[in-house]
Amino acid sequence: MQRDIYMFSNGTVKRKDNTIYLVSETDNKKRPLPVEQIENLHLFGEVHLNSAFLNFMGQKGIFVHFYNYYGFYTGSFVPREQKVSGIVTVRQSEHYLNKEKRLALAQAFVQSAVFHMIRFNRKKNNMNSVFVKEIQELQKKIASAKDVQQLMGIEGLIRQNYYQSLNELILPEFYFTERTKRPPRDPFNALISFGNTMMYTTILSEIYKTQLNPTISFLHEPSQKRFSLCLDLAEIFKPLFVDPLIVTLVNTKKIQPKHFEDHEGMVYLNEEGRKIFIAAFDKKLTDTIKHRQLNRNVSYRYFIRLECYKLIKHVIGDTPYKPLRAWW
Repeated sequence: MQRDIYMFSNGTVKRKDNTIYLVSETDNKKRPLPVEQIENLHLFGEVHLNSAFLNFMGQKGIFVHFYNYYGFYTGSFVPREQKVSGIVTVRQSEHYLNKEKRLALAQAFVQSAVFHMIRFNRKKNNMNSVFVKEIQELQKKIASAKDVQQLMGIEGLIRQNYYQSLNELILPEFYFTERTKRPPRDPFNALISFGNTMMYTTILSEIYKTQLNPTISFLHEPSQKRFSLCLDLAEIFKPLFVDPLIVTLVNTKKIQPKHFEDHEGMVYLNEEGRKIFIAAFDKKLTDTIKHRQLNRNVSYRYFIRLECYKLIKHVIGDTPYKPLRAWW
């Protein structure tokens, strides 16, 4: 099943009966869209569409994610929720409003993130790094954080050291001095931002397959402008999935300096670079691992949904939440 389809060139989305066509401005070729086989449509650049198209996407339950010319995520069209549960929403809200319950979940996300940061450095034989040792020292403070704000401060220091440890794992031409987001100031930061964006939209799609509300979060503060629960879950999967993928692409020279553009200090992946990254990202999402409890092979994508299911069981009082800690 082709879950995700990407359109990079400017063009128009047209519908004829039950078929959707992506018409490119460059060659005017029609590309049929297999609506029965996909879950997400990613549109990069300027794409023209109308409400009839969005209505059709809503009927088929297809998410449409929009990115601007530079590849930065701008928003999503989300079909009407198919799986809703009043009790899950109420209990999820209760866990946000209760300081102790919220802090416990926030700590779980950070603990899982740090576990995967250290795991990645261990796999790269980088445990003697002063930055990794500092991460291990800061890790001891997570359990004693008195509130989410203090926890976020600890997490911020951990992440600073973690990004410095990544510098020790990559080729010299991709070294960076600090994490810069708005905008990314160098190629490696551009890769991190783009990878995090792709993980964000992937998590959003998986959350909507469950009864969780993506706007009610625990580590990150809920906001009117974002699906903040995606940010919570992304803490787990960025050092497990995104960062190892980036380091591999850089060190194998599949992604090179030629794949970036610099626009007045804002560095971003060009179209060729995005295609290379997305192809690798999609492939890794389908990689499977033998799950110890389910006793069957599970893809990285499904591991995200399993975290959602575990959160649901936790908030409804069924099973305490234990975040993913990769054993493979």
